[in-house]
Amino acid sequence: MICPHFFRTALVGALPLGAVLAALLVTGCADTRHRMVISASEQSMVVLRDGSPIARYPVSTSKFGLGDRPGSFATPTGTLVVKKKIGAGAATGTVFKSRRATGEVIAIDAPGRDPIVTRILWLDGREGRNRNAFGRCIYIHGTPEERNIGLPVSFGCIRMRSRDVIELYDTVGTGARVTIAP
Repeated sequence: MICPHFFRTALVGALPLGAVLAALLVTGCADTRHRMVISASEQSMVVLRDGSPIARYPVSTSKFGLGDRPGSFATPTGTLVVKKKIGAGAATGTVFKSRRATGEVIAIDAPGRDPIVTRILWLDGREGRNRNAFGRCIYIHGTPEERNIGLPVSFGCIRMRSRDVIELYDTVGTGARVTIAP
């Protein structure tokens, strides 16, 4: 399978096919150009491309604090990577259950509803302090409760506004690094 991130990069950079294939052999499909830095204290995310900031988003981390213990509902800290991306092309507000679109689409700030919506970037821990993140299903995802973005209200995941998570999803590829700092 050709990596969409490299395919997009090759088209933009007009690289010869041989150069693209060589890059794929050396790096695989990992997005090594983008990095996200999430500050739990500031409830914000900065997206970097080649070390330079390209976007800043408000986010929400866990209302149960920071950590990686299974069952804690805390947000893990340290270095993680985007392992899987789910929801390409889904409508804004598409509800996901067990990482599958249910067919339901709900409005922003729908009363009494708090499902995972719009896009999912599933994170995998790279350190002992966050080794459980993938198994705990720690995601960066959209939320219909956009009124609470900027406050620590999640159950471990990183929540974003739907328009912001779509932009992030379209910018970063699998393998992109994520640093979550206290």
